[in-house]
Amino acid sequence: MINVFTKENFHKLCDGLAKKDKHLKNIIAQYGYPPMWQRKPNFETLIHIILEQQVSLASAKAALNKLKEKIGNITPKKLLKLTDEELKACYFSRQKTIYARHLAASIVNGELSIKKIVSASNDEIRSELTKIKGIGNWTVDIFLLMGLQRSDIFPIGDLAVINSLKKHKELPHHISREEILLLTERWKPHQSVAAMILWQAYIKERNIRI
Repeated sequence: MINVFTKENFHKLCDGLAKKDKHLKNIIAQYGYPPMWQRKPNFETLIHIILEQQVSLASAKAALNKLKEKIGNITPKKLLKLTDEELKACYFSRQKTIYARHLAASIVNGELSIKKIVSASNDEIRSELTKIKGIGNWTVDIFLLMGLQRSDIFPIGDLAVINSLKKHKELPHHISREEILLLTERWKPHQSVAAMILWQAYIKERNIRI
């Protein structure tokens, strides 16, 4: 069975986590429930997440908006028609141009069908997407969490989530990945919701506009 969170159960799941974890409870008490960040499970969303790799949310959004201005609805075929210079004018780095082209080509060539994989298990989706150059576990985690609302994803590669976790649980800076994953076990099967609560704290504390 695939576990998901929905608009109907999201606050209830937040409350359940707050009962289990005083630090998450304190975040909700101080900043309120996080928004249920949601994106469509499509090609545009995967491009958006690729653009978000290692840059600010604002920079990635600016690049996505520039691409929309250029081609309208973002599709693999339209993207592949753009030259490297045109993508550069849309704020794509050389590396992200390569990644975006690989993703678009894999869909056009029939190697990947987003429509088909969205009903697959988390592991199956991860296996299919990480075959594409430039798509690693963090990109897959965000797609599963925001695009498909899978409820038990903890994006261990997300610096904002990790920094928020370290701050609110007063963890040592050098804590290992394994120790962090052990801590997040208690949030199962709703690690995604816990991640959103931690994002909420990170964003509010830095006055980041989404």
